Amino acid sequence: MIITRKAIPRRTVLRGLGAALALPLLDGMVPALSAVRNTPARGMRRFGVVYVPNGMAMEHWTPAATGRDFAFSPILQPMAPHRDRTLVLTGLNPGPGGGAHAGASTKFLTGVPGRRTDGAEIQSGTSIDQLLGQALGRETQLSSLELGLDSRDFAGSCDAGFSCAYTNTISWRNPTTPLPMENDPRAVFERLFGDSGSTDPAVRRTRLDEDRSILDSVTEKAADLERGLGPGDRQKLAQYLDAVRDVERRIRMAEDQSDRDLPLVQQPAGVPATFQEHMRLMFDLQLLAWQTDLTRVASFMVGREISGRTYPEIGIPDAHHPLSHHLDDPAKIATMSKINTYHVSLFAEFVDRLRSTPDGDGSLLDHSLLLYGAGMSNSNAHAPVNLPVMLVGGAGGGLKGGRHLKYAEDTPMANLLVAVMDALGAPMDPIGNSNGRLDVLSLA
Repeated sequence: MIITRKAIPRRTVLRGLGAALALPLLDGMVPALSAVRNTPARGMRRFGVVYVPNGMAMEHWTPAATGRDFAFSPILQPMAPHRDRTLVLTGLNPGPGGGAHAGASTKFLTGVPGRRTDGAEIQSGTSIDQLLGQALGRETQLSSLELGLDSRDFAGSCDAGFSCAYTNTISWRNPTTPLPMENDPRAVFERLFGDSGSTDPAVRRTRLDEDRSILDSVTEKAADLERGLGPGDRQKLAQYLDAVRDVERRIRMAEDQSDRDLPLVQQPAGVPATFQEHMRLMFDLQLLAWQTDLTRVASFMVGREISGRTYPEIGIPDAHHPLSHHLDDPAKIATMSKINTYHVSLFAEFVDRLRSTPDGDGSLLDHSLLLYGAGMSNSNAHAPVNLPVMLVGGAGGGLKGGRHLKYAEDTPMANLLVAVMDALGAPMDPIGNSNGRLDVLSLA
């Protein structure tokens, strides 16, 4: 018997009134030969970065022991359920230059410090999310997705002598082109799923005022597709459409609340009132983008460097950046640790979602590699050494988690970037100031 086609094309979409909704990987999209042999399709590899600002309370981050016998530190404790998929790395050095905060964010994915300028002559290096976007995005609608929670600052809190472009992003398309991190969930949603087809604000508002969601516009097409699916695929499709509906509902709620007086700084329309809901919503959008294979690469800036965000929802009214200059005060360090732990706990929720979302022969987590960390360690000293970093996920079967690896302090962070490129099938050497590669994915 010769089988040469798929039952359902992988690129099938549901089309409606000005909308095209991508579908997740269904069993019916598995190559027919695999279906006959009862062997599920292998998921494609994905890469995500989660960057946190203003350094870390290192005494509460760093595990006491190395190797497999390490215990999770207080900040890392939310990741304990995912020990088998978590690799903690300490000792990595991003290299000198680029400014205290500007250098932290700029070198994190490039290994290249930014040129000192407060004008237009900015320069760094191409970040690995963009290199991977070029390699992994050949078959996707978007090569990469750049997300953030803070609005961009063009003339405010930035390193003296350095353009604010360096602290506004971690993603560089090329050495002279920093990419904006989008913080409005509505804008991200429309980039993924489309809108009325116009960027004119009046046209977009008319589209929203019609009170018609993307799902409403493709309901008939979804019903037609569902009738031809098996029980398992019908359940997958229903769960996915429910997730899209929930994201739409939360975006609309945020927009309805955008005109209210808020206890926090004023936020643009479409941005949820609380940090927690904003971060969860952006993670959910990233999950939908990966689930539908609209992109395989995403970078997420939890906060821009020098962020003065407060966290009243966890009882911290103090601004983050001033608090990070704790002068070794144990009480302030403990408060910093509380913020750091809060960030990790919300990230751990995202990891939970990835782990519970089927993808090919496993889960989205099995086929993803996530890099979480900060561009400096001791924030009080602006220390550009011993970066707090962890890798999370399966990397398509290559990542052996459950370990804490400590490196000599002169080991370039860029050596890890080289290793990530290797692990995801897009080898490139050198990257930035790399002088080798870390064999972190294959060590037993």
